[in-house]
Amino acid sequence: MKTNRLINSIKKSALLEREEQRVELGFGTQLTGLQGRLVNPDGSFNAKRVNVSFWAWADIFHRLTLLSWPRFFVVVFLIYFVVNCLFSLLYLVIGVENLQGIHGTGVVDKFWGAFFFSAQTLTTVGYGHVSPAGLMASALSSVESLVGVLGFAIATGLVYSRFSRPVPKILFSQNAIFAPYLDINAWMFRMINESPNELVDVNVSVSLSRLETLPSGQRTRKYYPLKLERNQVNFFPMHWTLVHPLTEESPLYGVTEEGLRDSDTEILVYIRATEETFLQPVHARYSYRYEEITWGAKFRPMFDGTKVDGIVRVDVQKIHEFDKVSLN
Repeated sequence: MKTNRLINSIKKSALLEREEQRVELGFGTQLTGLQGRLVNPDGSFNAKRVNVSFWAWADIFHRLTLLSWPRFFVVVFLIYFVVNCLFSLLYLVIGVENLQGIHGTGVVDKFWGAFFFSAQTLTTVGYGHVSPAGLMASALSSVESLVGVLGFAIATGLVYSRFSRPVPKILFSQNAIFAPYLDINAWMFRMINESPNELVDVNVSVSLSRLETLPSGQRTRKYYPLKLERNQVNFFPMHWTLVHPLTEESPLYGVTEEGLRDSDTEILVYIRATEETFLQPVHARYSYRYEEITWGAKFRPMFDGTKVDGIVRVDVQKIHEFDKVSLN
């Protein structure tokens, strides 16, 4: 009995050791039925959390910080409009006769008079041609002034956080390629920093995600790190072609187009760097699905032949261009 327990303990330890050594990016191994990418082209994850708590869902500040600028201004305008409408209705309830200077006779005229008074009070502009009279109107306008001060303080913080948040403008080539490299072949993609803010200490890690069939017949997703010819540079003033040589140690060694498609292969790119202006760390994500990989190609040079004042010019729009070639 003790011998069997010892054998089982050794087996469990071996399984545990193998599990601990398994490469895991955070997506898990059970995504066998996912017909789509893990990382979207904009760097977001192709996953959605459901049934979250109300307080986690109601993280408005974080949501407004990450919204695009057009959506952000639309949301701010809607909040401004709704708040003024609510206070206008409250002024109508207590009676617009308590707002001296409103001469409308109909309900619509009174509403718009109260609305514009509310807008002037909320923004603390106060043109003066309409003023509250009586305790109720004066108290309500005081509360609205406080709401306006607090609201604009929050809006100012949001605008500042959106401007101060460093966002890398890294443009990736639309396709990765299998290209001849030295006396072998290699998998490649390239990228360039479009922002005038320079990036330094740029570090890139690339991982392969694909479905594999276990001896039991079960399909599971596995991940493999792809060793790059060079994964770090101190400066990033021009474009950078990332190269993964297809040696015998590479998980991509001997693969075919059909093999990549059948295994639902996706190659994930993660970039870490330091933004030079504010010295803040930034990161970016991207991925290449099997259908976005071109076989037998070579990237075209991006350097512009013309020089002005001895400055090297790089044509950003050429980052996606390549020519078809034969593999080694």
